[in-house]
Amino acid sequence: MYPAELKYTKDHEWVRLTDAAAAEVGITDYAQKQLGDVVYVELPDIGRTVSKGEVFGTIESVKAVSELFSPVSGEVTAVNTDLSSRPEQVNSEPHGTWIIKLKATNAGEAAELLTADQYADLVK
Repeated sequence: MYPAELKYTKDHEWVRLTDAAAAEVGITDYAQKQLGDVVYVELPDIGRTVSKGEVFGTIESVKAVSELFSPVSGEVTAVNTDLSSRPEQVNSEPHGTWIIKLKATNAGEAAELLTADQYADLVK
């Protein structure tokens, strides 16, 4: 259910390290199911620096508004602008829809994140 190539946070974000310093961030299938139909995603500015665990935006559904937390520290290098007009992508393909891309500044932080099996145990 949870792709093994991703790392996970206890706040229900995932991170895909595309190389030593580049990372994509999204929300998990569990998170999107808890939220329900996503209607809006607030994206940060490109160039913004975030620390691990820092709020970088919000995601709004018909049920609630939730904060999005950065799984690693870094600089925002891209935002998924498609989500402005099609936020429901997060529901249809949560592990394939990135929200932001980061240039990670501390690659060691990813080692502290959960594996797919650890995350699956967390959300049982």
